Amino acid sequence: MSEAMAQIGLSWAPKLPSLPSTSCGGSSKKDPAPSPSTVRASLWKPASELVDGLFVPPRDPKKVNKLAKKSVKDTSGKGWFDMPAPTITPELKKDLEILQLRHVIDPKRHFKRSGKSKALPKYFQVGTIVEPASEFYSSRLTKKERKTTLVDEILSDPSLKSYRARKVREIQESRTPGGNQKWKNRGKQTLKRAKDRRK
Repeated sequence: MSEAMAQIGLSWAPKLPSLPSTSCGGSSKKDPAPSPSTVRASLWKPASELVDGLFVPPRDPKKVNKLAKKSVKDTSGKGWFDMPAPTITPELKKDLEILQLRHVIDPKRHFKRSGKSKALPKYFQVGTIVEPASEFYSSRLTKKERKTTLVDEILSDPSLKSYRARKVREIQESRTPGGNQKWKNRGKQTLKRAKDRRK
């Protein structure tokens, strides 16, 4: 009768990690057994941090505040409706860098610069623009023009492609030194003349 009845209360036994056993015969040179002091240091907390075998949070207010700050979620605050800080993936990072360089992308649109700091923003949200039915023929992207990221859309735009190619050509022409043709090696005759000059 007593066996069938459920036990009232909790039965708890601590699960301690097993220590590596030391071999009595001979120790091999390949994997030496770790010393007991190093094993204990890595497995258990010191007795000063434990009270009756359990971890108790510190009473020092500075340490309590430190623990509380670690547990609080990283948000922008009440003024920005506790916007969380998103995890930055490589795609998001590229999109943010493109947004910072938006004043360079299009020659006919002028944007105010985001600031002198080149650091990426910490708190932001990404959304999708849904056009109304009235913009079906005017300023709407077609299905072919829609891409997964902002960078892909900019790279696939043909007008921006031609503008980028023209700008790259202009920069290359301005930076190439004038009269670089005379430094080119024109066969064995130039090598012969160079040897004659050295003599």
